[in-house]
Amino acid sequence: MTTAQQAENKGQQTRTVAELVDYIQALNTEIQELYCLDEIPWVLGVSWGKDSSTVLQLVWNAIAALPPEKRTKTVYVITTDTKVENPVVSAWVRKSLQNLKVAAQKQGMPIDPHLLQPVIEDTFWVNLIGKGYPAPRNQFRWCTPRLKINPANQFIREIVRANGETILVLGTRKAESSKRAATMKKHQVDRVRDRLSPNASLPNSLIYTPIEDWSNNDVWIYLNQCDNPWGQSNKELFAMYRGATADNECPLVVDTSTPSCGDSRFGCWVCTLVNKDKSMEAMIQNDEEKEWMQPLLDIRNELDIKDDRDKRDFRRIWGDVQLFERNKNGEISVEPIPGPYTKYWREHWLRRLLEAQTKTRRTAPENMRDITLITLEEMSEIRRIWLEDKHEFDDSLPRIYQEVTGEEFQDPRPGADYSLLGRDEWIVLEEICEGDAMHLELMAKLLDTERQYRKKARRVGIYETLEKCFNTSSRSPEDAIKNARLKRELSEAVSQGDVAKVKQMTLGDVAAINEVDEGESESDEQVTWASMKFKKENSE
Repeated sequence: MTTAQQAENKGQQTRTVAELVDYIQALNTEIQELYCLDEIPWVLGVSWGKDSSTVLQLVWNAIAALPPEKRTKTVYVITTDTKVENPVVSAWVRKSLQNLKVAAQKQGMPIDPHLLQPVIEDTFWVNLIGKGYPAPRNQFRWCTPRLKINPANQFIREIVRANGETILVLGTRKAESSKRAATMKKHQVDRVRDRLSPNASLPNSLIYTPIEDWSNNDVWIYLNQCDNPWGQSNKELFAMYRGATADNECPLVVDTSTPSCGDSRFGCWVCTLVNKDKSMEAMIQNDEEKEWMQPLLDIRNELDIKDDRDKRDFRRIWGDVQLFERNKNGEISVEPIPGPYTKYWREHWLRRLLEAQTKTRRTAPENMRDITLITLEEMSEIRRIWLEDKHEFDDSLPRIYQEVTGEEFQDPRPGADYSLLGRDEWIVLEEICEGDAMHLELMAKLLDTERQYRKKARRVGIYETLEKCFNTSSRSPEDAIKNARLKRELSEAVSQGDVAKVKQMTLGDVAAINEVDEGESESDEQVTWASMKFKKENSE
């Protein structure tokens, strides 16, 4: 491994093609030595972009050069399908996996590919449309663990349970970003074996990053000069990156003086963690055959607005009002933290998504006509959440589905279409509540809670559940926010040891109530929330 480690010391210095060839030869030997050193299985994570494709090709070539009797250790190749990948990339991934599987069987390679997916409860649309989670932001990056990390970690844990430990092979590079470089450098200090770093999040697993010090140019030189061993075309990958570059400039990399198109970024088409989806925009701009993706880009841009407070509930997802100090243009104010999307906007996003899916199935190329933006299983789970968790018994999902697609919604969940309450009862309830949204919500929760407990053999806990309905839905938004501010003030008074204020807010000023009752004047500051409450109770 000495030659490869010495080459690593060159860091990000520019390599000539000849130097890169020498380094690849040394790296080939290093991979073979690591592979044959023990019986610890390898898990190779690939996204089928340029970096992970490079690592997979390096590992394949190194193992293929070994005698068949030494190819005894399985290399699990895992790819995570988030279900919201860029459709062009998603098609490329599935094609690559199929080619890899066929070639591995034909060539007697110990490579076992797996396509991983998040569980239905964790998918993007179940969380956004079903639960009402807002579009991801850096402050609330709820998507990455659910869509990418959890499926991969679950698979790796299963390998560890079966074998005791594993080595995770990744295509991460220091040149990707300064943050990535700092993280990798930190892990290098703790290396327990040559080139193997500990995995902080997964016990009994080590990380191997063979191209950690490669540049973008190194990657493209290798992919363009070395044939793909499982029959995939690296030229197609190059063309895909070229099409995802805004200026359509991705020159052929022939030497180290030639820039590459390594800045192209592929990922989820719904991603709002970046300012713009430049790769999809560039694909649509550079290729008329990809204009069919415009409806997807429109939805992504509609989700990605700076202030979506008008689309979200004033309460958190569990029903409480939570406050924060907001600094807007130097003015400090205490405001409620926006919660999940309201019923109207959750239904809106479902309709927009189904419209985009219907349109793209008509306008996409023949090989993409079966595109699925949201699965039947996801819609079934969304429907369950709306009916059972949010008590929205008007059951709007099948109606929206039929209005957009012209087809009847076939729910795969057993007993999903049986309900004592439905659209007709919801309309009657809306008329009774006369436009009072909170009153409608409370009545719907109470009625549906009774319905849910009616089906149970024992109704233990019904009173506590009904009480929760009142705790979260019995106040108007203004009263609920006012009450939260009073609680905040009381908490601050307690923490500051202000006994007088605590007494005033909790016990009330009985004398002030009597004076008000007798018609005597009193300043607004003397009438506390508690005193007004007691006065109201006494008057009743």
